Amino acid sequence: MMNMPPVTKNLIIINLLFFLAKLVAVRYGVDLDNLLGLHFFLAPDFNFYQFFTYMFMHGGVTHILFNMFAVWMFGRVMESYWGGRRFLLYYVVCGLGAGLVQEGVQYIQYLWQGLGAYDTVNIGYTVISMGDYLNRWTTIGASGAVYGILLAFGMSFPNERLFIFPLPVPIKAKFFVIGYAVIELLSALGNSGDGVAHFAHLGGMIFGLLLILYWRRNSGGGYYGNRTSAAERLKKWFAGGRDRFSSYRKPKMNVSMGERKDDYEYNARKKAEAEEIDHILEKVRKSGYTSLTEEEKRKLFDASQR
Repeated sequence: MMNMPPVTKNLIIINLLFFLAKLVAVRYGVDLDNLLGLHFFLAPDFNFYQFFTYMFMHGGVTHILFNMFAVWMFGRVMESYWGGRRFLLYYVVCGLGAGLVQEGVQYIQYLWQGLGAYDTVNIGYTVISMGDYLNRWTTIGASGAVYGILLAFGMSFPNERLFIFPLPVPIKAKFFVIGYAVIELLSALGNSGDGVAHFAHLGGMIFGLLLILYWRRNSGGGYYGNRTSAAERLKKWFAGGRDRFSSYRKPKMNVSMGERKDDYEYNARKKAEAEEIDHILEKVRKSGYTSLTEEEKRKLFDASQR
């Protein structure tokens, strides 16, 4: 926890606090899922703030553990790569996008079933009012934002190899993300009735994709920002979160044996070294750390110690 980037760490802490609050509130007869979960917008208990609060609520221990593990595993990498502000913005946008898509899908279901023409609904063992029935259409969980993070990792480090249980061999990140998206799409279209908001998961990925594409097309303040800032963030990641590479961006005078070196030659050499490190880091981004030669690994390690 101490070595995690601040936004990733705080997101995990906030989610855990919400989950603990839910467990405590139940003992006092308060249903936080109903209060903070995202209701269908035509339901009596719907409130706009639920678009934000629903992504911090979880249905059970397994639900929150899997989501927070994914935030820890992939979120810390993306925050180190993008920076805290951009990562937080991306996380919130994916969460909001997932909620909007889920609301849209529920509205289609509402129209398809013609529920607007009825005041009551027979749920098998009893008859309840339409308002009570629609209040049951509640979405909770950070999964939409998590699926957005998975997409971002797959697009940023497509050739990074991941070991995914129970697969016996590593799989590249881009295939992992594509596979997850296909599974969610098939599950959503199959209408399995498993109580999982598959369309919300897809919504998080869709909004994440749109935001990444927007950032890439607006490089002045976008996905990569400028090449230097992206490289610096990746350097921090490999250096354990500490900026040990600052000398590559701040050429300074060097004195050896009492003789002052020529500024032009010194700065040109430092610039060449910085460009070489950038080239190595770009190779890491595209093909993973394991694609580096021993010489490239040595240069990256040496640079991290300066």
